[in-house]
Amino acid sequence: CAQGRNLKAVLCQRCGSRVLLPGAATFARRELLLPAMRKKAAAAAGGGGGDVVREHWLVRDMFSFENVGFTRDVGNVKFLVCADCEAGPIGWHCLDDKDSFYVALERVAHE
Repeated sequence: CAQGRNLKAVLCQRCGSRVLLPGAATFARRELLLPAMRKKAAAAAGGGGGDVVREHWLVRDMFSFENVGFTRDVGNVKFLVCADCEAGPIGWHCLDDKDSFYVALERVAHE
């Protein structure tokens, strides 16, 4: 929308579970490296390559999520995964910034 908020619900690409309600996030550009998509346990282990993603939904409050899980700490980062099917990472959260959760647009669907 004009304010940069998501007009549609954000869904898991794999299982269709709702991650965010409409209006819960704002569009942000930031270059982040996310590991390749896979199950939560493998994502937490790292390795296996990844993708540089630049367009995200930025969420300022972790309680805005409808359905999201977090990997174990990988350095000072936790990766976001679908809480239902554990596919991910769909996003990124730096432990140094408690109010910034990034959900990669290319790793989610919209309804």
